[in-house]
Amino acid sequence: MHSVATAITRLAALAESPHISRLATAFHSAGYELALVGGPVRDAFLGRELHDLDFTTDALPDQILAIVAPLASAHWDIGRAFGTIGAVIDGHTVEITTYRTDAYDGETRKPEVEFGTSLEDDLVRRDFTVNAMALRLPEQKLVDPSGGMDDLLAGRLSTPSAPEVSFGDDPLRMMRAARFTSQLGFTVTDEVKEAMAALAERLSIISLERVSDELTKLMATDAPRPGIELLVDTGLAEQVIPEIPALRLQVDEHAHHKDVYEHSLTVLDQAIELEKQRATPGASPDVVLRLAALLHDIGKPATKRTEGGGVVTFHHHDVVGAKLAAKRLRALRFDKETISQVSKLIELHLRFFGYTEGAWTDSAVRRYVRDAGDLLERLHILTRADVTTRNRRKAARLARAYDDLEARIRVLSEQEELAAVRPDLDGEQIMALLGIRPGREVGEAYRFLLELRLDEGPLGEEEATRRLKAWHAARSEA
Repeated sequence: MHSVATAITRLAALAESPHISRLATAFHSAGYELALVGGPVRDAFLGRELHDLDFTTDALPDQILAIVAPLASAHWDIGRAFGTIGAVIDGHTVEITTYRTDAYDGETRKPEVEFGTSLEDDLVRRDFTVNAMALRLPEQKLVDPSGGMDDLLAGRLSTPSAPEVSFGDDPLRMMRAARFTSQLGFTVTDEVKEAMAALAERLSIISLERVSDELTKLMATDAPRPGIELLVDTGLAEQVIPEIPALRLQVDEHAHHKDVYEHSLTVLDQAIELEKQRATPGASPDVVLRLAALLHDIGKPATKRTEGGGVVTFHHHDVVGAKLAAKRLRALRFDKETISQVSKLIELHLRFFGYTEGAWTDSAVRRYVRDAGDLLERLHILTRADVTTRNRRKAARLARAYDDLEARIRVLSEQEELAAVRPDLDGEQIMALLGIRPGREVGEAYRFLLELRLDEGPLGEEEATRRLKAWHAARSEA
């Protein structure tokens, strides 16, 4: 948190930057108000990077367009129905929105858009007080009608109006509360938390795409765990991703196995830490990896069995979990690639643990790499993060084993171009050597050669030809 004086200095410098100064002067000269609003004002006090500059004004959309058009190298009015005009001024993208006093019908998320004339009225309809502050331009006067500065200094999230009213108007704000808990490191007030719990089922009126977008933003924060815990504690997770709160049921009275819910959150924390250590500078948060870490054990409730002596098992929870994750992500309208990658990581996340039972052959290592494909680095991270035991000797043994596996993968990769494992002969060569046409037999021959490649490494074209012909001859005799 920056001091108030430092934040004001940052905001002043921003307001005096050429593109904003030109914009503010143009609106003032035309007789209209203009204010920098929301996130940039909040982030100036938090010491965060300032971007996505949003402005608000009493000018109507046509009037905004008339003012910005002479200043802009490009402009667009795709948000005109909601009062928003976008523009590029001196290379900077800005969005300017007419003051609004929206009304909601209580049944859907879509408001009746109503334009307003007061900055203060516009601010009090926003989601949280820390986002309901504005800097009037060009005079650089801070406007804070809801006590956002007090909440900012206290690190808390509260709503400008009663939370029941705010969340009733827009239930997606409850998801945003979880995201801001993680993104800003703030804590929601008791009143906000109680309203979230009471209105959790109202989230059902929000489109799945918008819910998914908020979940993705939460998972992309530096520390998603507090937000996820808030979703679970308030019952919102039951509406969005019920497989997570279901993990809390997996703690038996005899404590024969670890708390799967807490374990999953710890795996997520550790995966993010490893992701940051291994990522290239400037890389975006790996939401696929984080979703896989959070969901990797969701197959456990369905596969839980209590065997002799009270031993609890979860056989095949990796396969079951992969299917459940794919089903949930499809329901949330995630894209096909994300669904495929997350479910594949979950399916593979236990594969390594057989390595500690005895040294793998080179063939087993090749198959591990082949099955992981371009998810190999993520699988490395997920597998390492999945070790949450408090037994230091066991944790050290698993870490050494995975160090060894990664070293062997590097050696084999250098020797054999492991990332692109293919048979020594391609389909065209197979057909020419065996005198066959495209069809099932070509595929079977290809798979035969691929298995040889995985088992024995590169054979060379001559040896592969000999093996292929022997295989084909044996099949023909049979």
